[in-house]
Amino acid sequence: MQRVLGQMRKAINEYEMIREGDRICVGVSGGKDSLVLLTGLIRLRKFIGISFDVVGLTIDPNFGGVPGDYSSVAELCKREGVEYHVLPTQIGEIVFDVRKEPNPCSLCARMRRGALHNEAVRLGCNKIALGHNYDDAVETFIMNLFTEGRLGCFSPKNELDGKELTLIRPLVFAREKEIRHAARSCDLHIVKSKCPADGHTNRQTTKEFLAEMERKDHGFKDRIFGAMRRSGLDGWGNKS
Repeated sequence: MQRVLGQMRKAINEYEMIREGDRICVGVSGGKDSLVLLTGLIRLRKFIGISFDVVGLTIDPNFGGVPGDYSSVAELCKREGVEYHVLPTQIGEIVFDVRKEPNPCSLCARMRRGALHNEAVRLGCNKIALGHNYDDAVETFIMNLFTEGRLGCFSPKNELDGKELTLIRPLVFAREKEIRHAARSCDLHIVKSKCPADGHTNRQTTKEFLAEMERKDHGFKDRIFGAMRRSGLDGWGNKS
């Protein structure tokens, strides 16, 4: 976990993600990334030299009409003295049962984002922390290039129009394998996704493509990530 904490601290400092007095809503899906992010922010606030509050928030899609079990996340937050909320929604029903979306990820993501943003405002938060990591950034760049024919990626930090909210992604320098190791070392209880499309998405296909390229040409992902940083694409440039 110490390595991931160092990477989070670097991202927070380089992109000026957190300021004194921030109230940060952490989007907690229950997966390894969001749990490591939540745990990392809880630990960092003890020594990073910035006073800020952490609030955990889970948007429950109720896949299959069944509420998710986030009791382990609630226990973690209670143990750490962190406020935690679960917002039940009908997103799963709308996407899979009503709309019967052939490509459900886009609509599901938009609806979850909207619910997350609105609830964060209601809870008095001025920032939302998301668990996107280094691998997610490279995958998103490749998906935009190959699927949409454009150069683009999500930003490490961006302000939402009309919401008085800023999105931050403190895990962008942490690789997925490092996050997986951190989750194990902290004995975090992963909440298994009940999404019917889990493992059968364009992102999964892209992940497998990048893994194959990395096996053939070690450093393939590093070069893509480096190009994003050097070009300053979508706010990825560093101060230097």
